[in-house]
Amino acid sequence: MVIKNRDELGYTPLRRCALDICEAGIRATLPAAVLPTVVNYDTNSQTLSITGQAHHIRGRVFVVGGGKASVAMAETLENLLPESRIMDGVVICKGGTYRTRKIRIVTAGHPIPDARGVHATADILALKDRYQVGTGDTVVCLLSGGGSALLPAPAEGISLADKQLLTELLLASGAEIKEINLIRKHLSQVKGGKLGQHFAPAQVITLIISDVIGNDLSAIASGPTYPDQTTFADALVVLEKYHLTDKIPSNVIAHLRSGAAGKMPETPKRLDNCHNYIIADGRLALEAMRQKAGELGFAPCIITATQKGETATVARQRASEIIEGKYGRDDVLLLGGETTPVLPEEHGTGGRNQHFVGVSMCELKDFKGQWVVASLGSDGSDYLPDVAGAIADSTSWQTANESKLDTESYLKRYDSHTLLKSIGRCLVITGETGTNVGDVALYILKRQA
Repeated sequence: MVIKNRDELGYTPLRRCALDICEAGIRATLPAAVLPTVVNYDTNSQTLSITGQAHHIRGRVFVVGGGKASVAMAETLENLLPESRIMDGVVICKGGTYRTRKIRIVTAGHPIPDARGVHATADILALKDRYQVGTGDTVVCLLSGGGSALLPAPAEGISLADKQLLTELLLASGAEIKEINLIRKHLSQVKGGKLGQHFAPAQVITLIISDVIGNDLSAIASGPTYPDQTTFADALVVLEKYHLTDKIPSNVIAHLRSGAAGKMPETPKRLDNCHNYIIADGRLALEAMRQKAGELGFAPCIITATQKGETATVARQRASEIIEGKYGRDDVLLLGGETTPVLPEEHGTGGRNQHFVGVSMCELKDFKGQWVVASLGSDGSDYLPDVAGAIADSTSWQTANESKLDTESYLKRYDSHTLLKSIGRCLVITGETGTNVGDVALYILKRQA
């Protein structure tokens, strides 16, 4: 069972259906479900095939990586490869309980990087000299969302404290994750293709579970094994866009300006030794959700797999479309992607999924019929580590009214967690799921005749 408190949450038939549909999406993207369908190792030919593309494995195999799904990927990969083929490995994760035999698992900080991540990333880089990794060897890299924070290797002259402060400022600024990662690439020894470059001339095969809208390989985990076309100058533009130039540490801005002036090399623009494969993403989750909704007797429709924008604005737009009858007879609407909340200086607690549900609950109060809205982070964390997201329906709105909760005030200060906790039976608990394909959301609509 993915959702741990489903008995508490599923007190109506429509709510139970919503939880079943959400679970189906998350289950479909778990590494244990995905890897065996796309990865195959042939002992006779010593060939590792990824989605049908064959790679000859002549020498030793090393496994590295980072991300919220990387440890579950590592555990599954060890069951697909002969144990004797893996020489060593280091994979960095946020949490979870998994057992590996050859690959060392390290837990580190997310979304703010910490010293554990710095030391573990240094161990990954040290594999090359320790084993003289070179031509004939293969490095399998396991990446997923969260890898940017979990694989910290600050560039020379940049401290961990500098990166921590910068990350906090960027997360609060409203910058999109792609913009945040653009800056990270130019302050790192591994991001923006530098990890792949580090292990050359060994072949690097990267398996990726994507949480990035559009599956931009250069953005997922900040693209450590993919060529990067951005520049130091681009990073400076992002900082100026969000008025952060005067807020970040002086040595960080000095480093970026030095790079922009051509005083240090840009990120690699070509990596002939690297092969990158996306093996799961938000679209896979939505397709599984659509199939499950159909099995439950609904008429489902995938509205988008690329939902983005300011969280409250998007929630109001979708609610308006529903009330205006835009989606006709479809009674389950499915959405994936990742919205971006823009927080006021004095804000409460919550996450984008909780805020999306809170705003949707208020906006759907005039819908003619029964409805349920749910939105979850597929990784099990909606900024708060112990809450995956939320679910609400017309009874939630009724409870808020009867309890005289000032919903508008809660949402204005982005205190959705407190609001939904006060209403009760809204917060979804999963724990670490072992995957990360962004957010999944749904509406179930039972219109009046």
